[in-house]
Amino acid sequence: MRASVLILSIISFAVLTGCREDIYIHPSTSTEVESPRITGVDGFYLINEGNMGSNKATLDYFDETQGVYHRNIYAERNPNVVKELGDVGNDVEIYGSKLYAVINCSHKVEVMRATDAVSVARIDIPNCRYVIGYGPHVYVSSYVSPVQDDPKAPLGAIFKVDTASMKIVDRVDVGYQPEEMVISNGKIYIANSGGYRAPNYDRTVSVVDLNTFEVIKDIDVAINLHRVKRHKNGMIYVSSRGDNALVPSSLYVIDPSIDKVVAEINTPISDMWIHGDSAYIYASARNEAMHSTTISYSILDLNTLRVVDDKIIKDGTDANIKMPHGIAVHPITGEIYITDARNYVSSGRIHCYTPDGILKWTQTTGEIPSQFAFKTTH
Repeated sequence: MRASVLILSIISFAVLTGCREDIYIHPSTSTEVESPRITGVDGFYLINEGNMGSNKATLDYFDETQGVYHRNIYAERNPNVVKELGDVGNDVEIYGSKLYAVINCSHKVEVMRATDAVSVARIDIPNCRYVIGYGPHVYVSSYVSPVQDDPKAPLGAIFKVDTASMKIVDRVDVGYQPEEMVISNGKIYIANSGGYRAPNYDRTVSVVDLNTFEVIKDIDVAINLHRVKRHKNGMIYVSSRGDNALVPSSLYVIDPSIDKVVAEINTPISDMWIHGDSAYIYASARNEAMHSTTISYSILDLNTLRVVDDKIIKDGTDANIKMPHGIAVHPITGEIYITDARNYVSSGRIHCYTPDGILKWTQTTGEIPSQFAFKTTH
């Protein structure tokens, strides 16, 4: 009898283990979307956020040398990682030979080989948001506090990570709920949102000296800051989300030689990608009072600071995009990629357009496709 029970227990364990693998390990899917080509760029990684609390962050890869779009590659290439990539993929970046994925609600940065997305390390950072590399380090912005609205939420921080040991080596407190960062002239510029403390948003860009790793200035800009990009002319562009009510989103220009705001560009903005002398912008402007969302696309000339085109997509297929959530421009060909989060709970889409704004291909992604990281040929 005991032998029979033991055998039954072993069989039950095997069945349960098999079921667990079925739940957590999902095979990737691959679709040919265009002809293979060699441009100097191998392709790009796209991180899909996954709805908060669902543990559905995933990673896609477009291999342009083969013309193939690979969906959900992380689980298959890392079968021993419990719960796969994690909860809410907020950012992805290639620096050196490594790929860094910031998994916000799992409080970690997943470090992978850039060649094949095989995991090599995990860096535990609370409520982490964005990552940027410089010299022998990567820097990660962090809300620090728990993932919840809190009018008494503490200051956020920037964590300094050694890229050889993958260990945190330093930390500096900045503003409230810090978001994106850029590096210029030996300084890090961090957009502080204060989103957890609404309506008492932060309105500063913290400036951190890389040598001392201390805040040397807070630049007053506007409420609820988010995106930060740097143009080759040195100027830094910072977006404000506004408050979805009385204060609209807008874009501001900081001159890093004097660390001051030198211009405001009154254009709605959710995200942007700088390519050459242009910023490609999309906006999903929410008006809570009217219960409406206005979607727009534009191209900003960074030399004149004027919107030169208010229609990136020329063939009318923008009508098929329900909720734009990410944008990128191919560094060589100038092709434009726009992601669509759709209803935020089912699979998203990625659309590839020619530089003239004509649709080339569309592919299904994971839930809430967001940030891009281009992989260049070495």
